[in-house]
Amino acid sequence: MTKHLTVQCLVLSFALSVLGCRSDSRSIEPAGPAASPPAAEPARTSGPLSLQIDREMLRDLRITTTKTEVRPAGEAVSVLGELRVDERRYAEVGSPITARAVRLLASLGDTVVEGQALVELQSGDLAKARADFAVAASRVELASRVLARRRDLAAERITPEREVQEAQSQVSVAEAELRSARAGLQALGVAADEPSAEPSHFTLRTPIAGTVIERSLAVGQMVDPAKPLFEVADLSRLWLVVHAFERDAVRVKVGAAARVTLPAMPGRTFDGTVTLVGSRVEPDSRTVPVRLELSNPGQTLRPGMSATAAIVLSETAGRVLTVPVAALQRVQDQWVVFIP
Repeated sequence: MTKHLTVQCLVLSFALSVLGCRSDSRSIEPAGPAASPPAAEPARTSGPLSLQIDREMLRDLRITTTKTEVRPAGEAVSVLGELRVDERRYAEVGSPITARAVRLLASLGDTVVEGQALVELQSGDLAKARADFAVAASRVELASRVLARRRDLAAERITPEREVQEAQSQVSVAEAELRSARAGLQALGVAADEPSAEPSHFTLRTPIAGTVIERSLAVGQMVDPAKPLFEVADLSRLWLVVHAFERDAVRVKVGAAARVTLPAMPGRTFDGTVTLVGSRVEPDSRTVPVRLELSNPGQTLRPGMSATAAIVLSETAGRVLTVPVAALQRVQDQWVVFIP
């Protein structure tokens, strides 16, 4: 049994082929036996042609179809790049002091809210700093009581005014020591009033809401203050950093629209917007970095993925019919597409 396919040859303009290469890549797979006209029956541009193909052959020929699209006319440039996290929605969390990991409270891939605990650490330096703060607080309390007592005695003319002044001086010294001890705790990343069952224990918390995209820590591990332990990012929006040749970069404008496709997600496109055009040409590649911002519904996109962006350079009036570049075939001296 055979299946009848009607083949029409559509002459496409140069603008159609340019815009078609920026369309959805879901379409016809590149060049199969049925992607070009049969040798035994040369294509004719005057009127439709008809081909008959066995149903069993369709599977082997890997013929697929896609819908054409109508888009605004205009010139665009295609550039390659890599997805990155939005640096405004990204945080690295590390220990301010050398410590040992006691308890992990968040894992890779966890969704966290602002202020949520990530890990509990232990440090001898923290225990000493908390002890110094407690001693300083006790001295302030004692000096304040002595001052209050001497003021009462001075009011009854039992204690000379000089002793009241000395007590005031002791209070000032004790308060200064307390402020220094509190600052020492804050330098360690711990609030003076933060409760803790163990003086040597403290908790690291995330400053933003998002997803834990990296964790380089294990229980019992000694942590280095110079290295981040957690990376947290809000993945609802991502950056795509592409590199445009200088001749194209000078024509790219902030706010320009772009269509983004990814090899990892064939058949899907994402809308992006240019938010930054670099002000310096990279000397090695002679390109300019261009940053696009795009939404990430369902967080299907991941930082590090490669992508291609078709950035609109100029817009003209009217709309044009576009097809994927894989659907274009050369017949004699014309570009055509096949329509089932």
